[in-house]
Amino acid sequence: MPFHPLWLVIILAVVLIIFGPGRLPELGGAVGKAMREFRKATTELTNEVTSAVQAKPEASAPSESAGKGSTSEAKSSSN
Repeated sequence: MPFHPLWLVIILAVVLIIFGPGRLPELGGAVGKAMREFRKATTELTNEVTSAVQAKPEASAPSESAGKGSTSEAKSSSN
């Protein structure tokens, strides 16, 4: 079902009839606040997951480099 601009007009008219013109600014503010909170929570969760994924390879990288370093030291000491 495609989105048609007429649907938007109908929905806005129904909201206006149900809530009245006095409560529309209050409703708009509540919807805006909810959207901000949702966006903030989504951003925080994304940052948390990203930092956890980036921290995991860094923790395993020193152990791999330490293992590689000891083999390169052994090669250089045998020469």
